[in-house]
Amino acid sequence: MQAFYALQQIKTLAVRAAVLTAIVALTACNTMQGAGRDIERAGEEIQDVAD
Repeated sequence: MQAFYALQQIKTLAVRAAVLTAIVALTACNTMQGAGRDIERAGEEIQDVAD
């Protein structure tokens, strides 16, 4: 019975770790998209000034 309980705890921990990893990955993607947009706008401003 203890082995079943331990296995259940491991499964629960694995699910929690997967959810946390997904949240962090999605947040990082969103942050990188925002940074990419900011860099693109800065590049466009530099081009406008150069023209």
